[in-house]
Amino acid sequence: MTSHTPPADGLTHFDSTGQAHMVDVGAKQDTHRIAVAAGTIRMKPETLALIQSGTAKKGDVIGIARIAAIMASKRTSDLVPLCHPLPITRVAVDFEIDAAASCVHCRAQVETIGKTGVEMEALTAVQVGLLTIYDMCKAVDRGMVMTNIRVLEKHGGKSGDWTALADPLS
Repeated sequence: MTSHTPPADGLTHFDSTGQAHMVDVGAKQDTHRIAVAAGTIRMKPETLALIQSGTAKKGDVIGIARIAAIMASKRTSDLVPLCHPLPITRVAVDFEIDAAASCVHCRAQVETIGKTGVEMEALTAVQVGLLTIYDMCKAVDRGMVMTNIRVLEKHGGKSGDWTALADPLS
């Protein structure tokens, strides 16, 4: 069996020869891990009005986007090749309509008790939640833009807590 010594640059998904591999987390301690991610989808004011009124042709846009985001977080390891499948213990997804900016903000918090963090699961939840809004509203607004998708905070594990400094778009 080949040893997977990480390269000097610290990229843990590559060994010293540059070959991709799944990180070995077997020796790590199980800890309560939390990650929060967020993102925004900008659209025409008329599109946002459809979402708010609940009269979009495909139904309750926000409700369906929330379910899609939760489902996606649980399938992250099927989508991102080197992610570990994780026993997620909690997923909370919230959407906030911002009429002044003509956008919808999405925030996802994912939790597990395990050996590796859930940042990828939180990011996947946000991306798919916003993508679902796009899918449901594209018939009236193909110019919607998903933006500012990022991890806001993570807790647990050997590296401890981390919080993003400031909104990069403000």
